[in-house]
Amino acid sequence: MLKLFITDDHELYLEGLTLLLNKQDGIRVVGSALTGEGLLQKLPELDIDVLLLDVHLPDIEEEELLKKIRAVKPQLKILYLTIMRGTRYIHKLVKYDIQGYLLKNSSIDELKNALHTIAAGQKYFSKEINILDTEQDFRHTITIEDKKVDEILSRREIEILTLICKEYSNSEIAEKLFLSVSTVETHRKNLIAKLGVNNTVGLVKFALKNKLIE
Repeated sequence: MLKLFITDDHELYLEGLTLLLNKQDGIRVVGSALTGEGLLQKLPELDIDVLLLDVHLPDIEEEELLKKIRAVKPQLKILYLTIMRGTRYIHKLVKYDIQGYLLKNSSIDELKNALHTIAAGQKYFSKEINILDTEQDFRHTITIEDKKVDEILSRREIEILTLICKEYSNSEIAEKLFLSVSTVETHRKNLIAKLGVNNTVGLVKFALKNKLIE
């Protein structure tokens, strides 16, 4: 029996994934947490084969959380399950000997394959992200097919990204879309985090690569 623990701050997703995995033969979710602190409190007593972990949690940075996990359980097998496609994130996380990185739009069959691969002592990275050598510099954003952009970004995010690329300021975007400036700022930060870039230049490069702008 493959025993799992899941940490994800989206409660409905967490509950749905738990139900789905518990229906699979040979897999059992033995616990879950909505925050990094919730995971850390339970960690010393956990007897599991794989930890399923989201990249962004509301209460702790990903690298800080990994440091604390490794201090308690240095050999724990960790599979990241996330929407973050930017290879910059993987570059940061592989330093802590993670075993896998899988996108949340993956099929249940690929997730099961990843779990069993990792439990067997191997590593598994999403087929949609090209990982050739963990010593490479992964800071560059990958290019995705046009048809998949709307699987990563919401319609509102695409709209805001397009305006950012046209050099609209946050206040101008807010006025144009009838939003508050703080809402636009939040969208901008989320775009940078979700696409794994460092700044506005990275957003523009992503938009150009994926033909959102010309």
